Amino acid sequence: CLYNKLTLIIISMNKSELIDAIAKDASITKVAAKAALESFISNVTTTLKSKDGKVSLVGFGTFSVAERAARQGINPATKKPIKIAAKKVAKFKAGADLAAAVMAAKKK
Repeated sequence: CLYNKLTLIIISMNKSELIDAIAKDASITKVAAKAALESFISNVTTTLKSKDGKVSLVGFGTFSVAERAARQGINPATKKPIKIAAKKVAKFKAGADLAAAVMAAKKK
């Protein structure tokens, strides 16, 4: 969220806006951009579902799976202890180029 004293500007992008941007940048149709994005998402998902799956995009980042151990939690409504089951979660670690670009943007 970027804040300006005169105006509040929220910068975000949803899936359809990303498809529009891909189509424009690659000079392809929105249909082709949507197919490419859906293929990317599908392939990352399939790879992460496989044993020890990991997708590394040098400079951008790495998608991987982490295991969270079972743990004790507290139900906020009743304040009683509850058991939280172990689970696998998708994880993303930004690559050096992406991290540097984000840091440079935040300094402006």
